[in-house]
Amino acid sequence: MSRMYSIPFSGVAVTAQQDFFEILAATAKPCKVHSIEIEQSTEVGDAQEEGLSILLKRGVGSTTGSGGTTPTPVTQDVSDVAAGLVGKVNNTTKMTVGTITLLRAWVWNVRIPFFKMFTPETRPAILPGDRLTVELATTPADSITINGTMMVEEIS
Repeated sequence: MSRMYSIPFSGVAVTAQQDFFEILAATAKPCKVHSIEIEQSTEVGDAQEEGLSILLKRGVGSTTGSGGTTPTPVTQDVSDVAAGLVGKVNNTTKMTVGTITLLRAWVWNVRIPFFKMFTPETRPAILPGDRLTVELATTPADSITINGTMMVEEIS
């Protein structure tokens, strides 16, 4: 049976490249990403407009970085159990170890929200014990206050 979880963060001042999201699939529970949302609230004028590189990567045999926070994934159905997957947000030590595969690459114009919802046949998946990251691969010109949410399906 599959379960849906959100991994959110809010009001984070971003000044450096980082992994906005990282998920580590639990033993015997592969995961699929349904959507990624990233918005900012401080770059509102034409002169502050930036195009930032966002990369979606899968890591096999990879390890997590030493930064960021580990929020509890939020179940979308109040009767579901806690997630087995581990989520991490705003990790300034990006994933670099193991076999890393670039799955998608985008440019985010910060004047508009970054929103990706994957169709069933294109949902990025990771096997148990593997990681998936959404990486900010460009250093912002100045501090940007960012919110974000990743929706993840855990298959058990």
